[in-house]
Amino acid sequence: MIEYKDVSVSFGKFQALHDVNFKLSKGDFLHIVGPNGSGKTTLVKLLVGLLKPSNGLILNDSLRMGYLPQKLNTKTNLPMTVREVIYSGFAKQKLIPSKEDCDLITEWLKVMEIPQLAKESMAYLSGGQQQRVFIIRALISKPDLLILDEPTSALDPSFREKFYQLLHKLQLENQMTIIHVTHDLTDAVKEDCLTMYVDQTVKFFGSYKAFHAYEHRGHHHA
Repeated sequence: MIEYKDVSVSFGKFQALHDVNFKLSKGDFLHIVGPNGSGKTTLVKLLVGLLKPSNGLILNDSLRMGYLPQKLNTKTNLPMTVREVIYSGFAKQKLIPSKEDCDLITEWLKVMEIPQLAKESMAYLSGGQQQRVFIIRALISKPDLLILDEPTSALDPSFREKFYQLLHKLQLENQMTIIHVTHDLTDAVKEDCLTMYVDQTVKFFGSYKAFHAYEHRGHHHA
């Protein structure tokens, strides 16, 4: 279970979030939408522990979290190979990866359609390829909570649909709780998903169907 109780965040005089309240159960799939600068990334950074609330309380009983930040460490001088970056996402790491670990990495590289890149340096990958590697890194330890901040921004449209199908499969098979920050719900939504509209506070929280009606009453997201 995840719960935000009266959560606010201020940076100096600027209030990024104000009185945020919502609750998620295990296995929920939540899409977070809102205008640019509305506090979406701040909201998930609180959950990961990268920021602390100025006021309020956050409850999170997840044992393992996978996190894909909005801004990836995609420096061209990143000396690690694809396999090394993915291995850094394992919950338990050994000095030398076991055969089982290597097989799992190979399996995920195939799922993400980049098996040929295992030994490549991250420095030589395109933005879309790097994003796929970091997605695998977030998923490799089988988290019970997966947090994705704009995960498809560099993915080509043909792969986006496959990626969202994979997420829904993981949600159903593993009872994985997924929080997905996006500016475009087009490819992502299944009818049973939850949607939250954030603009410094929670303006809407409910089913996608209800959100669709909310939008048609004159509310729009960016």
